[in-house]
Amino acid sequence: MEKTKASGTMMGMNTSTAAGNREELQDHASGSMRTAESILRLVPVGLCVSALVVMLKNSQTNDFGSLSYSDLAAFRYLVHANGICAGYALLSAVVVAMPRRPATTAGSAWTFFLLDQVFTYLILAAAAVSAEVLYLADKGDLDITWSAVCGSFGVFCHKAMASLVLTFVVVLFFIAISLVSSYKLFSRFDAPVRSCPAAAKGGLEITAF
Repeated sequence: MEKTKASGTMMGMNTSTAAGNREELQDHASGSMRTAESILRLVPVGLCVSALVVMLKNSQTNDFGSLSYSDLAAFRYLVHANGICAGYALLSAVVVAMPRRPATTAGSAWTFFLLDQVFTYLILAAAAVSAEVLYLADKGDLDITWSAVCGSFGVFCHKAMASLVLTFVVVLFFIAISLVSSYKLFSRFDAPVRSCPAAAKGGLEITAF
């Protein structure tokens, strides 16, 4: 009897130790993932601010006249989009970095997923529109009476190109962030479902988006 009790006690202790080790490993892995994701979200902050500052200071005056980023709506949009995305990236990095108990809920996972998608498309649209305007400024288009101005305002176009390249790098980071939030959502949670009154008798459920 004593040997049986001792064996049971030892097995219980081993089970508790194993469970504790698993929990410790899970916490370590979770902390590493939070750190990696936080860094992934922080990097675009610096890139957005750099692209914003370069464009804000982009103006040129010469014998042909003066040209500033504020003269073009697409470049103003690029500045605003970079500022907004920088703020979101910083805020989301802080939220992700904070340890949470209990773990991520379905609601927070869906929130990150949707917001990441919105801001990815926001910065992508700004980069695409600005790229088109910069192309027209460089090549011109006689059909829409848009003359090529980069030959006369080369410094302006070079700075605009630098800001645009930084913005496209930001787009790549936001795409990566969106993929991470998509994986975290769909690997842990199912799509929300609701019962359909017409199909209630059959016990059917319809996915709600």
